[in-house]
Amino acid sequence: MSKTFTNDFRRFFGRGLAILLPSIVTLWLLWQAFTFVFDTVAKPINSGIRVAIIEAVELFPDDTRPGWYAVTEEQVANRKIERQRQGLRAIEEDAVERNIRLEQFREFWDSYLLLETTGLFIAIILIYLAGMLLSNFVGRRLYHRIERLIARIPGFKQVYPHVKQVVDLIVGEKKMAFSKVVLVEYPSKDIWTIGFLTGESIRDIDEAAGERVQSVFIPTSPTPFTGFTINVAKAKIRTLDMTVEQALRFVITAGVLAPGDVPEKGESEAAGQLPSATESHPDPENRAESA
Repeated sequence: MSKTFTNDFRRFFGRGLAILLPSIVTLWLLWQAFTFVFDTVAKPINSGIRVAIIEAVELFPDDTRPGWYAVTEEQVANRKIERQRQGLRAIEEDAVERNIRLEQFREFWDSYLLLETTGLFIAIILIYLAGMLLSNFVGRRLYHRIERLIARIPGFKQVYPHVKQVVDLIVGEKKMAFSKVVLVEYPSKDIWTIGFLTGESIRDIDEAAGERVQSVFIPTSPTPFTGFTINVAKAKIRTLDMTVEQALRFVITAGVLAPGDVPEKGESEAAGQLPSATESHPDPENRAESA
């Protein structure tokens, strides 16, 4: 292909997009998360603090009150005229004065970054204290009772369990359910699929299959957390020398980005060479197939 400006532009633009897009998307997601917390948690806390401060300042002598507290009769009159011009219903003079005072205090508050972050700081402290409270025996029992109550409310019971699973997966203390990357013949013989070992299967499945069976989570591309679970004979599961992160990258990119420790083509006797069976679960038949 001859080198032209169009070809070079497409090639370098695509390369630049591939390099910059992950960082840009990550920063955008973090910013959206921060904005959500600030708007839905920090701002209401700031509003409550401002109201409490105004109530407290009213107890001070007139000569010690800050400048933002003062409201003149002219301001009140102009606000009443403005409300009439906008077709709004008339309210008491005390309410007008209070609204003006709240607006003045909010302008003063917003002019200082430290005050603006007060709500966010308090939210972090409250979350920390809630974590401490719910970590002890009494707190956990109380939380589980409230959780069971929420799970019975129509609407909540259809959404809450799924949201809780996602939150526990992201920020929960429990480790991810799967810690081993495995290889299984799925969906049919001689088709090898990467999966995550989740543990022993249900005893009824073991009895029905007539042998030890383990549960394997099969991720799907490009969203690996929307996969499904299969049950495979323990002896037919092969453990791969691959981390969960490497396997997720492989699945998310549909096999485009392979783990760095995978042998290059030509280094193995065959491109489809399979790893040996695990030492803990030897299987002569599997070794014969992979030879």
